[in-house]
Formats: sequence, C-alpha cells, structure tokens
Amino acid sequence: MNIHEHQAKQILKKYGVAVPNGVFAHTVEELIEKSKSLKTEKYILKAQIHAGGRGKAGGVKILSNIKELTEASKEMLGKKLITHQTGPEGKVVKRLYVEESSNIEKEFYLSCLVDRASSKIAFISSDQGGMDIEEVAKKNPEKIITTKINYSKEISNEDCESIIKIFSLKEKAKEQAKNLIKTIYKMFISTDASMVEINPLILTKEKNMLCLDAKVNFDDNALFKHPEIAELRDFSEEDSIEIEASKHDLSYIKLDGSIGCMVNGAGLAMATMDIIKLYGEEPANFLDVGGGASKEKVSAALKLILSDKNVKGILINIFGGIMRCDVLAQGVVDAAKEMDISVPLVVRLAGTNFKEGKKILDNSGLKLISAENLDDAAKKIVKAIK
Repeated sequence: MNIHEHQAKQILKKYGVAVPNGVFAHTVEELIEKSKSLKTEKYILKAQIHAGGRGKAGGVKILSNIKELTEASKEMLGKKLITHQTGPEGKVVKRLYVEESSNIEKEFYLSCLVDRASSKIAFISSDQGGMDIEEVAKKNPEKIITTKINYSKEISNEDCESIIKIFSLKEKAKEQAKNLIKTIYKMFISTDASMVEINPLILTKEKNMLCLDAKVNFDDNALFKHPEIAELRDFSEEDSIEIEASKHDLSYIKLDGSIGCMVNGAGLAMATMDIIKLYGEEPANFLDVGGGASKEKVSAALKLILSDKNVKGILINIFGGIMRCDVLAQGVVDAAKEMDISVPLVVRLAGTNFKEGKKILDNSGLKLISAENLDDAAKKIVKAIK
C-alpha cells in the first residue's frame, strides 16, 4: 500500500526523524489558512499524488508569499500531472501540501527496502540526492552503495557507518545521519514497511540532516496489524478494478495487453503471462484467484476481467489442487449467465475434478474453446483474438 508524502513524513516524525514543518489540505481555502502558521521565508507547494517525478511535471512550486501561494494552489489543485511514473493517463491532484523552505548545502539519496533475493534488509545510499536514482545507477553506478543487513531488532553502528560512508559527513552531521538510519530501521521493522525512500535527504547550511521528501510503502499482508496505517489508504489514487478485486480478496494487477488471464497460483499466473507474450500478444492483467476460491470468487474474477475494455479474449488456466476444477467451472458458468461474454474464451483445466469441471463447461451452452495444456491454450487464445 502506498501513502502520500505528507502522511509518510508524519509517520517518520512520530518515530523521531527530522522533517520540515508542513500542512496539507483538500481545498485552497483550507490550505492557505493552515499555511499562515508556518514560519518560513518561502513556501514549498507540492502536489500529493502516488507517483514520483512531480517536480518536472509542475507539481512542486517555490513561492515567496501567501498571494503567490494562493494563485499557484488554485492552478495546481485539480490539475492532471503526467510523470514518468503515472503513464500518459496521468493523475489528478486532489490534495496539496505546503512546507517550510530549507537552506540546502548538500543533497543525498537514501532508501530502505526488503531484498527478497538475499532475504535481508537493504539500504541504498548515494551522494547524488535529488536526482533520478535509476539514471545515476546507469551512468554513475560507483555513486551508489548497497548495504544488506540481516534482520534483527536493531541495526549496528558498523552497518550505519557503512550506509553513510558515501555521504562523507563531518562529526555532527555524521552522528545525526547514524541516528537517522537507526530510526528509519526501527520504523521500517515496526510498521511492516516494504520500502522507505528519502530523496533528497539534505544537509542544511546549519549542518542538520533533514528529510526533504519521503515515500513509504507497506506490505498489504501485514495491514491487519496496523489499522492506523490502513486508514491512510487513498482509494482515489488506485485503479478502480484493483480496488474491486481487493474486496473479493483477489490478487489483481491491471496491465496494458488484450488477453485477460484467470489463474490459480502466482507462479502459474506468471508462466501464463510469459507464454502469452511468447506467442506474440500481451496479457491484460495478472489475476490469481487463489487456492481455495469459491464459485462466487471465480464469478467476481471473471466480471473484473470483462470490465477492462482492452480485453479481446480470456484465457482461464486452472491446475486443480486445493482449488477444484468443478468449482471453477460453475463459477464461470454463473458469471456468464449474468453478463454477455462477446470475446473468445479459452479454458484449460487440469488436476482435481477436471473431468467434472469439463463436463459442467461442455453442458453450459457457452461458446468455449477447450485446451489440453498451457501451450495449446496460449496458441488458441492468440489465434482466436486475431
């Protein structure tokens, strides 16, 4: 789950991380009234959307007074920002954040995330803060260091030293940076975060370390332990189909292709998408109905796929284990009776009760294309949509 910058900074502040003072609002009037409490020479106005690259898209403004802030806020609120992370459709700005300006001497990059390959927690640090870290990695990889840490309740001084070494800080700032690392680590572990990114982390001219921007993501599977974090979810920033999928406990991610996929098991879903690409088409989604899906859940999954206007065909690939093929088949039939399925539908069933499932589908009156295996299924759905 993603949250907004102002929410991320409030959480960091709660744990003792230094961030600029700021206020947020959903209306210009409220924002201006709140901004009057800030003690600053300049006002930093930031659009709040779940995407990076806001500055280049006009989503960050430096303003000298309340009058300028008012005019810029009216222009920014409701504006569609298009960044390298939003895609061409962009995101509409529905909330604004204003914070006090800072005297910047030096900018750094710092992030903390789960490294699944090594089953460790990785800190990534660079003295090239404020820039696109992917570009830095491509052009100047020596400017980035990664420190992998075994999970424990606390991070050691030695690991902190390794992480901030590239910053080349003097003693006062160095101690602040070490304490910052310890605090971020504690927050990361305590909240079940999956990523914390500070870009830029700055050294002010007053020789203080300050988090000028913050992005935090959380593990969806752990949100039941953190209801106060779950409440921060902004549904307006998420895809409407993905929101509907979450209501049915379906693992769904919308993609840009034309073949809708319904599969049980994440590994099988990935293999299904790969083989669709192998035969020259693109998947329209990742959709894992899970191992113990009911016919109601399967029916909801099919409706989700068909709600995507880009879908020209559907491939259902089920390997029955815990998931019984007859339950899947009945769910498909029930959903089909409630809607008009006008696109080709290829079904491959194997495993538990696949004969019973095939019989339900054969007797349903639906226009189905049966497949013997995954390779056969992929060939048939690609041929069918062409």
